[in-house]
Amino acid sequence: MSAAHHQENIQHLYEGDQSKLYSGVMQHHTDVNSEESRAQVKRIWKVFWILLAITIAEVIVGMFFSYRLHPAIKATFFLVLTLLKAGYIVSVFMHLGDELKNFIATVLIPLFLFIWFIIAFLADGGFWLRMNDESPARQSIEHVVK
Repeated sequence: MSAAHHQENIQHLYEGDQSKLYSGVMQHHTDVNSEESRAQVKRIWKVFWILLAITIAEVIVGMFFSYRLHPAIKATFFLVLTLLKAGYIVSVFMHLGDELKNFIATVLIPLFLFIWFIIAFLADGGFWLRMNDESPARQSIEHVVK
């Protein structure tokens, strides 16, 4: 008998109809009171409380203090908290935190370069737009047209 037909090979569950994966056939935690299950539940609650605390901080600042803060400080505060939440969500729910450091760098470095690329092009476009609007040649043409 080949290895493909061995009882412990579960590849057939992943091919075609995957309903067996979610129907309890592949239930790994048969004892919900086991140490492994308790650790997993504890981790889920930790994630919940961290995300809740960040969200509450955002809502409180947005509702009660946003009119008192300088717009740059307010924007920086919300940007930092949003990036913190996004990073934590990617780390936990997308399991990037469980990966090797080299793989994380392989994902994050192009992401940061892409964000820098967008910011650089927006800044450059804004510069050329402002330069075009303030150019003496344009001023003289608009003066003649009026």
